[in-house]
Amino acid sequence: MINGLHFFTTIDGVRIAYRIDGPAGKPVLMLANSIATTMHMWDGQIADLSEHFLVLRYDYRGHGESDTPEVPYSFDRLGRDVIELLDSLHIDRVHFLGLSLGGAVAQWLAIHAPERIDRLVLSNTSSYLGPAEQWQGLITSALQPENFPEFADTFIKNWFPTHMVESENAIVTSFREMVLTTRPHGIAGSWAAIRDMDMRLTASLISSPTLVIRRAV
Repeated sequence: MINGLHFFTTIDGVRIAYRIDGPAGKPVLMLANSIATTMHMWDGQIADLSEHFLVLRYDYRGHGESDTPEVPYSFDRLGRDVIELLDSLHIDRVHFLGLSLGGAVAQWLAIHAPERIDRLVLSNTSSYLGPAEQWQGLITSALQPENFPEFADTFIKNWFPTHMVESENAIVTSFREMVLTTRPHGIAGSWAAIRDMDMRLTASLISSPTLVIRRAV
């Protein structure tokens, strides 16, 4: 596997962008980020992580450099994107760290493809974010690009402490740009997956050693 940016095409014809960083021969750590961000969300951590791992990260469909099918997404499909990527790279098993939306993808993988997951890190995520009705209005709004500045403000306030937001921190600015450049169908499609998600019962099937990280409130 060669370090750098690459692409592969899923069985349903969607081109997915991914990146590899780190030395060959190290255990593979796969990273899955938050909704409305790209694989570059992890840029600040790659130098440290790649000392210990071969780091594999990717852009969800509808995000970053990946294609944007204009249909609702599902965690079955988002999870299979990961499996197909691993198959294309001939990687049998990975450690998997998922943040927010990525944590839901991580749970799906650990439930439905446990043989592919070694250790699991679930950060600031959930097995259920219902009721479904609350998501429908957001999905409709996401398809109207004029609403994106408001979405960006909401995401940024959820992700960063007030002092970073008010100081126009460079990291905050870069994350805001990720949100604003995400395609409407990427956010709407992902919210459709969240709308239909309920892994509260099946999460008990996760057998991988798991670290759960949650934000203090």
